[in-house]
Amino acid sequence: MAEAIRKGATMEEIAQLKEPIATTPEDALRQLKVGNARFFDGTARRPGLGVNQRRAQVLSQTPFAVVLGCSDSRVPIELVYDQGLGDLFVVRVAGNLADPGTLGSIEYGVQHLKSHIVVVMGHEGCGAIDAALLPAAKQQQEPVNIRHLLDRISPALAGIPEIRDPKSRKREAVVLNIMYQKEQLKKNPVVAAAIKSGKIMVVGAYYNISSGIVEFYQDQGQNVSAAF
Repeated sequence: MAEAIRKGATMEEIAQLKEPIATTPEDALRQLKVGNARFFDGTARRPGLGVNQRRAQVLSQTPFAVVLGCSDSRVPIELVYDQGLGDLFVVRVAGNLADPGTLGSIEYGVQHLKSHIVVVMGHEGCGAIDAALLPAAKQQQEPVNIRHLLDRISPALAGIPEIRDPKSRKREAVVLNIMYQKEQLKKNPVVAAAIKSGKIMVVGAYYNISSGIVEFYQDQGQNVSAAF
C-alpha cells in the first residue's frame, strides 16, 4: 500500500488494496488475542493511518471482527484489542445486549462486510449488571428505557447461584449475561447461516478493567482462553 501511495495511486485504488487483517474465524480470534496481549503488556502499536489511507476509507471498510460491547466509558474496544481505524465493527449498548437494534447492526457486519468473528464482550464492574441484580422494586424506580435494558438482562441472571462474596457474584452475573446474549445472537437467522457456512464464529469475552486482560469463552463457556 505504501508503494502505491508513493506512485500516486487514487483513493479508489488505495481502497481496493485494503484487505481485512484476518481472513478466517480462527485467524480473527488470534488477532484479537495478540492485540489484547500488546495492550496488556504495554507494547500497543495504536495503529494509525496516513492521510491518503484515511481518505480512502470513505470508499470502503473491511473490519475483520464485529464486537458487541458495553457502552461503559472504561471499555474502549479498539484500544483494548489494539486495532486501528476500520479494523473492528463495534456495536455498543449498556449491558452488551443482543436486542433488535444491536442485531440489525450485527447482521450488517456479518452479511455485508468481511468480518469473520462476532464477539459478545462484557466487563468487570458493569453497572447495567449491578442494576439487574437489584430487587424488582428498585428497578421499577428507573426510567422506562433503562427498565427495557434490565428486562433484557434479567433472564440471563435467573439461575445465578448463591455466592457470598459480592465481587465473585457480580463477575458470575456478567459472565452469565455474556453467555446468554451470545446464545441469543446465535439464534439470529443471518448469524446462524454465517456460522453454518463457516464464515464466522461467535465467542464471548470478559474484559478485566483492573488488569486489561480479555478472557474468551467458546462452546457455551466450556473452553476458556485468555489473551496469552
